[in-house]
Amino acid sequence: MATQTPVVRVGVAAVIQDAQGRMVLGIRKGSHGDGQWQFPGGHLEMGESPLACAERETLEETGLVVRAEKLVTVTNDVFGPSKHYITLFVLCRRADEAQEPQVLEPHKCACWEWKSWADVRAAIAGEQGQAKVFLPIVNLLRDHPEIEALVEASC
Repeated sequence: MATQTPVVRVGVAAVIQDAQGRMVLGIRKGSHGDGQWQFPGGHLEMGESPLACAERETLEETGLVVRAEKLVTVTNDVFGPSKHYITLFVLCRRADEAQEPQVLEPHKCACWEWKSWADVRAAIAGEQGQAKVFLPIVNLLRDHPEIEALVEASC
């Protein structure tokens, strides 16, 4: 039996903030990162732009209609010997600021909640009662400590 060569995949994460600066984060289910906080997002499809991917994945997962505005940064995420992603973080705005996220793929996500950067950092630090954080977000905050300022400057 032939072994399959590992492939680096491209993931897109949609960073969506509310008026208080909180972001939409959900808890992953049934895949790598099970039980960890994530942004809406998914795999970049052939021929698709990162901005279009962020809009599509957000709509599919949360029902939120967003306008992707800007590619903010990139992380290099190695989950192990056979799973490697490049994650593109895209800043998005809701078309309707009153619209709330819904769990549209319950087999992939347990819930969607509004979380602050402080909440995310606390979860990474392992403070009691906090969910874990998906590797691309851990790498985002480790490699790009200025991300909060970058996102705020883009708003």
